[in-house]
Amino acid sequence: MSAPTIDLVGVSKSYEGFGEPVFVLRNLVGSIPGGEYVSIEGPSGCGKTTLLNLLGLLDVPSEGEIRWDGRPVAARTERERARLRLTSVGFIFQRFYLLPTLTAIENVALPMRAAGVARPEREERAHELLREMGIDHRANALPHQLSGGEEQRVAIARAVANEPGLVLADEPTGELDRAATDVVLTLLEAARARAKATLVVVTHNPLVAARAQRHLRLEDGRIVADRTEA
Repeated sequence: MSAPTIDLVGVSKSYEGFGEPVFVLRNLVGSIPGGEYVSIEGPSGCGKTTLLNLLGLLDVPSEGEIRWDGRPVAARTERERARLRLTSVGFIFQRFYLLPTLTAIENVALPMRAAGVARPEREERAHELLREMGIDHRANALPHQLSGGEEQRVAIARAVANEPGLVLADEPTGELDRAATDVVLTLLEAARARAKATLVVVTHNPLVAARAQRHLRLEDGRIVADRTEA
């Protein structure tokens, strides 16, 4: 799928706390055109991961609406939203969440299997992605047999397996050293370029944020800065 343009229209997210709502995000307004490379920055607890989950249809706003290519997400059925998450969104979680009983190649092939890709095609593509990540030789290893960097590469391969139009990464280099960080970001950026996808990265690391084209800064659940590189 092509990269969607995502619009935030007065988006707020709250949870119940001691009888009154506790707001994590407040009245977010803005647009992310398809194909942008965006970093979301800000202190811990400011709502970065919550915003990522809303963008990726893992959660819904308490107020306001999110639109994909002009159509409100809330207007879609849950089945449609689930299909979008599967085929159009790639998630790279901070803790990877690889299935422990599946090998590296099986983890990468899993979203393709769920999308109905035939077994020979998904196995071929999974091998290709692992080769691109430089770990094809670890295809049959289980997650507990992989290093942290190897797990990260498997997680990236899995996230882009269905060639999604939107790739979301939550602190993708949080536990990596400088050299490994450069490698992971280069792999992410290559995957984005190949699919002409939107890439949104949540990060505390200024070196990671500096590679993005656009920078959103959150504080206390609000967008306090929105800067695009010249």
